[in-house]
Amino acid sequence: MHPLIALFLGVVQGITEFLPISSSGHLALLEHYLHVTGGGLGFDILLHVGTLVALVAYFYRDWLEMFHAFIFPTRYNRPERKMLFFLIVATIPGAIFGLLLEKQAETIFRAPERIAILLGAVGLLLILGEILARHTRRLDQLTLKDALLIGLSQAFAVMPGVSRSGITMTTGLFLGFNRRSAAHFSFLMSTPIIFGAGLHHIPTWLHEPAGALPLLPATLGFLAAVISSYLTIRYLLRFLQHHTFIPFAIYRLLVAALVLGLVFWKPGL
Repeated sequence: MHPLIALFLGVVQGITEFLPISSSGHLALLEHYLHVTGGGLGFDILLHVGTLVALVAYFYRDWLEMFHAFIFPTRYNRPERKMLFFLIVATIPGAIFGLLLEKQAETIFRAPERIAILLGAVGLLLILGEILARHTRRLDQLTLKDALLIGLSQAFAVMPGVSRSGITMTTGLFLGFNRRSAAHFSFLMSTPIIFGAGLHHIPTWLHEPAGALPLLPATLGFLAAVISSYLTIRYLLRFLQHHTFIPFAIYRLLVAALVLGLVFWKPGL
């Protein structure tokens, strides 16, 4: 793999993983239309490790407080223990559906027209969430029912074009959470699911034919994923303090329209 391609893919992964626009959808479309392919499963795992590093680096205080509360429970850290339990509950549906539909996600769900339809559908849901939701609830008002519903919505993210962050943030809006809280919980949910997905794919990667990724492309891709992921998380949480999700919904609709146009455009007819 050329180092610049590795750098480019790392940036794309980092930005699209956390903006509500679908990383898997964008990577599938890049592969289909521009023939930009990754360096195999090993490189994919490396990029996801990069996004995981960024998540842990940004939210390390949250995770330290939750684990400390779990190990040393007191009546003062009950909210942190409750949040850890909610994250476990929310992760289970996505993990189960990810395992069950893994093969379909890599085959039938990767058709450009299907990705476009899902990009547009979730974009419309995001607009509805902005229009209809109350945007008043805070993260400390999360309930077990909320965590379960958001976790169930994450199960749909196995299909490229849905977007893990997009569908979970949208569900958070419909449940009445303010935009920043919806994004914050979505990012916390990403940590165990990305970690688990990486562990799940390592045995498959180890049994692949030999062909180690060169050091320079691997390093550039990893660093690009870490830096772009961290900056994207920081940017979105600040952006949502004073802005809505509408720009991302419009972007999804525009990309969906472009892809459907390319699919059904028949020159000369």
